Amino acid sequence: MKRQIHLNLFIQSRGHHEASWRHPAASLLALTDIEYFRDLARRAEAGLFDSIFLADSLALMDTVTNSAATWLEPITTLGALTGSTSRIGLIATASTTYTEPFNLARQFGSLDHISGGRIGWNIVTSWLAASARNYGGGGLVSHGERYERGEEFMSVVKALWDSWSDQAVIDDRASGQYARPGHIRPIDHSGKFYRVAGPLNMPRGPQGRPVFVQAGSSDTGRRFAARHAEAVFTAQMEKKTAQAFYADLKALAAAEGRCPEHVVILPGLSPVIAATETEARRLARELTELTDTNVGLKRLSSRFGGHDFSHLSLDKPLAPEDLPDPGTVEAARSRTEVIVGLVKRENFTLRQLLAYMAGARGHFTTAGTPEQIADLIEDWVTDGAADGFNLMPAIFPGVLDVFIAEVVPLLQKRGLFRTAYEGITLRDHFGLPRPARV
Repeated sequence: MKRQIHLNLFIQSRGHHEASWRHPAASLLALTDIEYFRDLARRAEAGLFDSIFLADSLALMDTVTNSAATWLEPITTLGALTGSTSRIGLIATASTTYTEPFNLARQFGSLDHISGGRIGWNIVTSWLAASARNYGGGGLVSHGERYERGEEFMSVVKALWDSWSDQAVIDDRASGQYARPGHIRPIDHSGKFYRVAGPLNMPRGPQGRPVFVQAGSSDTGRRFAARHAEAVFTAQMEKKTAQAFYADLKALAAAEGRCPEHVVILPGLSPVIAATETEARRLARELTELTDTNVGLKRLSSRFGGHDFSHLSLDKPLAPEDLPDPGTVEAARSRTEVIVGLVKRENFTLRQLLAYMAGARGHFTTAGTPEQIADLIEDWVTDGAADGFNLMPAIFPGVLDVFIAEVVPLLQKRGLFRTAYEGITLRDHFGLPRPARV
């Protein structure tokens, strides 16, 4: 039997190209209209996707006057989507840097109950300096401390989700006993960053715990993922580097005593799809022509912790020395490594780099026919570069519709993708076991 691929739909703005919101093919619904998200979630469920994903930012981006982003808070948005869907998994980002473990455990635990076991948590450490100013006004927490705090955070939330046994609730009206004695326990955590007594004030969820998703690809981020992540979103600009990342992370997970198959690796894939390659490339050019150089410069600056690139010529080839060393960056270090690697490999000018990054912020971008996209997916999955993809369509809903109508049937005919949902929970879709109570 061929390997079954996994597909997650990453919903952001009116598409993942920076200029998608301006394109005439993009949705006309407001980005604050819940029906926009309901519609995309329903389409993805009809396409039998494993899950959808909502990212988050804890500050207003300084590109707001010329760039549309996703405005709704993701955890509450997932709450609205649970009633609009019945099978697809629902994943939201929440930061370990600027929230409390007890709050997060309650929110995601509640969502898992509400959805019948379809919830995933994308674990992030917040790197934007603007976010720090919204949470206490202090400086940006260092990369190392963010992950140190994140490790302790994970210990606390796991203990909270495990503070009730699966058999704790009796709900026996006749005897008057709701819960079994001894099946609910405090956690009594006292650490460097958190003091939490517990137990959680709700029973264990249908999945035991939400599925843990992670997206950091720095050395520290990989080791964090190897210990905790059950699905990993990653930005890889070419198959060769994707294969190296895939092999490394699977090996790291095995070294942690985990089954490598229980870490599902999903590189970002941002396609432009049309009936012919010529038409697909034309659509990609239309999007490029709508990009704003100033927006691109601001986003590049934010990736490098506020570094100023305005003194560089737009049309002179970049040297790696023109960008800060990723090892010195306290922001999104893994993404800066991807960008510096791209500059070394492609000899881009700054204008070309900004145009490339506008496609999907450092994820793999391509334009082609449904057959070409299906071939690419099959090649990466069968050749040890991915377990599936974090799909990031350039324009919503048009490119997503073509993918579902044209690419998914090709994958199904090749025996690579489900023809019906076989399980109920997100763990079922990803082929993950239900974690035992520790």
